[in-house]
Amino acid sequence: MGNESEQLYLREDVYFEPLLNQWYAWPYLLPPVTGARHMVNTHRRIMSSFVKNYKLHIMAVHQPGMAGAEFLDCKEDQVADIKALIDRIDTEHADLVALSDAVRELDELLRTHTTGESIEYLYDKVPEPLKGYVEIFMDLEHNPSYRLLESLLYKSPYYKRSLQNVSFGLVDKVGGRPFVLSTPRLPDATNLQLNTDYNDPILDELFRARETPIAADRLDALFAGRQTSGGLPYRDLFTTTPPAHRHEPVAEGVRLQYLGHAGFLVQTPDVAIVIDPVIASRGPDFADDVISFSQLPERIDYICITHNHQDHANLESLLQLRYKTSKILVPKNNGGTLSDPSLRLLLKQFKFDVIEMDDLDEILVPGGRIVSVPFLGEHGDLNVRSKTAWYFELLDKKIFLGADSSNLDPAMYRHIGRDLGEVDVMAIGMECVGAPYTWLYGALHTKLVSKKIKESRRLNGSNFVQANNIAEIFKPSHLFLYALGMEPWYKYFMGLDYDENSVQITETGKMLEECARKNIPAERLYGKMTMQLA
Repeated sequence: MGNESEQLYLREDVYFEPLLNQWYAWPYLLPPVTGARHMVNTHRRIMSSFVKNYKLHIMAVHQPGMAGAEFLDCKEDQVADIKALIDRIDTEHADLVALSDAVRELDELLRTHTTGESIEYLYDKVPEPLKGYVEIFMDLEHNPSYRLLESLLYKSPYYKRSLQNVSFGLVDKVGGRPFVLSTPRLPDATNLQLNTDYNDPILDELFRARETPIAADRLDALFAGRQTSGGLPYRDLFTTTPPAHRHEPVAEGVRLQYLGHAGFLVQTPDVAIVIDPVIASRGPDFADDVISFSQLPERIDYICITHNHQDHANLESLLQLRYKTSKILVPKNNGGTLSDPSLRLLLKQFKFDVIEMDDLDEILVPGGRIVSVPFLGEHGDLNVRSKTAWYFELLDKKIFLGADSSNLDPAMYRHIGRDLGEVDVMAIGMECVGAPYTWLYGALHTKLVSKKIKESRRLNGSNFVQANNIAEIFKPSHLFLYALGMEPWYKYFMGLDYDENSVQITETGKMLEECARKNIPAERLYGKMTMQLA
């Protein structure tokens, strides 16, 4: 195996994917009930379509404009592997299929209760897989509903760590990674898959090797006797060459760095805060365009998550940062609704120290504070409370990061503006024509959703008028537009294709023109950016 005392670094172009039943893990796949709904109504459905019409899928994934569509990106010789995954769902995980069906049965049961009278008799009729895991209640208009007892469900047989495994690969070996919501990750010649759950200590030790080398004999010991698949040898993930890019400590003031997509790093000499990290592995085609793992601080005091979508609460990055992260701040959720699973409970399963933040809660940090700011829209009008923008006040500098906030009610921002005042930096997401909400939430429905409803209720961020209104309230000295999914190295989870005529480009262009008219420095962020606030 080579020199046993050799010091090895995890290569900068290594990418990592947490998997659940071979599918890329994002926050709605891991809670038992929402995960069961997606496994049955999305994964099994797409895979069954591929088995029946694989030639159509293979042709469609290579057509322009099909990014993000429900076509499975596998080869003809993998049809049998896909069929085996379907069979695995129906046999080994028949209990999860029954759990998914129980959600439909419970919905149908509650629809029959129209009198407004007591619902206590319904407990005896709750489908068996959900018995003891739900509370049934009535709203003030006498409509019955239920909440899931999420903490109990994570302790139930439905939460299966055995479904978890992880995959490693090299960016320059695979080209574009397949779209995560439509294609499972099968073992092949380009990856190394490790049959273990996300809490295995080996992961933290491997990721630490991005900045602190690991001895070759220690690496060999970590992999000795491990159950792996795929054709990529684990030694190929490592190099004797230290990373060319390192973290530069902050000597004074406040430094703001854009990390790509919706990610920022805010630092002073005394505190390091990361927001919505989706950290890119350093591929050869964009090596100088990204801030990657080796450039992050040795210790991250806080990670702040804005909401529960895969491009913001990104498990792929969070698990790689776990060994160096003190606390994660997440928005408060609704407490058991199907469309709004708890981020706090989810991340606790993976040994994170998590603090849940309600509207305008604040945490004191050295030199200032972190405040959670109410966030409207971008969730298809669903009753999803797990969303917050973030406000940072550090060394007398004020930063507002709005992510995908859609300014549906300017009065709310006027109220917030009176409380927080003007800011030095404002960043707002302007993916103003998002996908129909069923793109992410369709699997949770138990009745067919009409096309008219799908088209009306989209995952929209702010357009020019809405974003400009927020800017007029906060009066930023600098303004950034971000979270647009423009970086091509994020296409595997964004599924977006833009051109110069895309509405998102047009609307952000209007915002840049308006800022120029007002002499406000503004930029549509792409890749990376560093700004020193004196």
